[in-house]
Amino acid sequence: METGIQAQSAIPGEYYLRGVTEVGSGFLIKPDSTFEFFFSYGALDRMGSGKWILNGNEIILNSKPRPLHDFALINSKTMPGDFITIKITDKNELLQRYVYAKLKFSDTIMEDMANQKGEIKFPRKVMEKLSLQFEFCPEKISVFDLDSKYNYFEFRFEPWIVEYFFNNFHLAIDGNDLKGKHPLLDEKECHFIKSK
Repeated sequence: METGIQAQSAIPGEYYLRGVTEVGSGFLIKPDSTFEFFFSYGALDRMGSGKWILNGNEIILNSKPRPLHDFALINSKTMPGDFITIKITDKNELLQRYVYAKLKFSDTIMEDMANQKGEIKFPRKVMEKLSLQFEFCPEKISVFDLDSKYNYFEFRFEPWIVEYFFNNFHLAIDGNDLKGKHPLLDEKECHFIKSK
C-alpha cells in the first residue's frame, strides 16, 4: 500500500482528455504542487494554472483568486445623440464582435451583441448596471456601475480574459489516470489519460 508521500510522487505528469471529439485539453501536474491547464477547440485556446493538493483519492486544484472584472473601462465621455454607446476595443478586431452586453435601467433591461466594430447602442436614459460577457468565456460576467452623465463607454479586454480560474476543482485518481467533470465542457464525467 502506498503512503501519502509515495502516492503524491506518483501523480505528476501530463494528462490528456480522451473521448471528446474536436477538443484538445489536459493538465500538466508538476512535482512542485503546481499545475497548468489547456483547452483548445477550433480557434479558441484557453488556459489556467495554480496549485494542487492531494486529498485522499482526489487532487484539488486552485488558482489565484479571480479578478473582479475581465474588462477594463478605459474611457467615458458625453457624445452627441440619444444613444448610450458601449465600445469594445482590442488589437485583434475580430474579437470585438463577440461581446454581449446587458444594460439595466430603472424600468427595464436591454441586451445586445456588439457589431463588427465592437459597438453596442442602447436608447439613452438613466442606467443602473452594465454587464459584459465574452461569448467564448461564458462563465465570465463583469458588472459595472456607470455614470449616467456620460453616454459613451469604451472597454478593453483584460489580459486574463481567456484564463480559467480554478476554485476547489476536484479530480478523482483512477489508477494512473484522472476523472471528473471538465471545467469548460458539459460532459458529466471526463477521463484524462496519463501520458506514458
